[in-house]
Amino acid sequence: MNFVSQKSFICLVIFWGFVVCDAAITYMNQKIPAVLVFGDSVVDTGNNNNIQTPAKCNFPPYGRDFIAGKPTGRFSNGKVPSDFIAEAFGVKEILPAYLDPNLKTEDLLTGVVFASGGNGFDPMTNVFANAFTLGDQLNFFKEYKEKIKAAVGEERSSTIVSKSAYILCTGTNDLLNTYFGTLSLRVDINSYTDFLISAFSTFIKDLYGLGARRFGILSIPIIGCVPSQRTQRGGLQRNCFEDANKAALLFNSKLVSAISSLNSTLSGAVFLYFDIYNPLRSLIENPAKYGFEVANKGCCGTGKVEVTLLCNSFDDPLTCKDDTKYIFWDSFHPTETAYRTLVNMLLTDLRSML
Repeated sequence: MNFVSQKSFICLVIFWGFVVCDAAITYMNQKIPAVLVFGDSVVDTGNNNNIQTPAKCNFPPYGRDFIAGKPTGRFSNGKVPSDFIAEAFGVKEILPAYLDPNLKTEDLLTGVVFASGGNGFDPMTNVFANAFTLGDQLNFFKEYKEKIKAAVGEERSSTIVSKSAYILCTGTNDLLNTYFGTLSLRVDINSYTDFLISAFSTFIKDLYGLGARRFGILSIPIIGCVPSQRTQRGGLQRNCFEDANKAALLFNSKLVSAISSLNSTLSGAVFLYFDIYNPLRSLIENPAKYGFEVANKGCCGTGKVEVTLLCNSFDDPLTCKDDTKYIFWDSFHPTETAYRTLVNMLLTDLRSML
């Protein structure tokens, strides 16, 4: 699958993967050489493995449905969106972590993940989780550029940098952990989301300045309905935490506006906005329609609070046997099956246009 257009434009992937694009779009049938991913635990494939952080999952039962049942640091039972997006773009099936000690040159040339579980736009969010900041991830990318230049020369490395797909997925931890965890009584949500959007725009401009041109931006999902928020803030009935959902929608609306502004100022840039909020909402509200049975708790443990270090035993008798029936793997992250379903929902109509 290819990014599209010979001019700067924005392409919005809305509910059900329906795509709204500028009428003047023309298509550019050039293969994407690599997928490069920045952000948080939804897309981290193992960068947190060797640092001191509570946002870590390189142990069972994580990864039980991955290759050879191996826990890799992916925050799920198997593959995560980084892998599925790289597969959809026709690049490769597994997208490794940049800090994987077994990384090979070919891995670098076809793409890696710089993301870090616990990451956010807000520096305070990264302090709480001891996660790699977006600034850290940019520095990794700078190192990456030098490595591929040394491996294949300046001309080919420049092509890889300019033609690759750059995926960004973060912001959830800012809202759930930082804002609703510590700031909501002192800062209004409108001001805080403005702050996050400013940080987003700065990051994209920095990445653009390093040669990136093809951007895929994931929205914040329906975070108030993840199992942990139902348990912590949903009352006795474990309802969705609607304040968080409203905050996510506010952020997402500002994100679309920010992308539109960047699109008009960054010459030659291509943006795809991936709405995750509505597809995940559809799965949660209509689980049987998509082949799921459980939507309000995760597979790991009781499914109500367990995440990362609390999901630490393959033999936990409470952990579900068939995670394909569950939308969520732990109390925060979806299962591989749910991730695959979501990515397919986003990309089906876009594929038909290429």
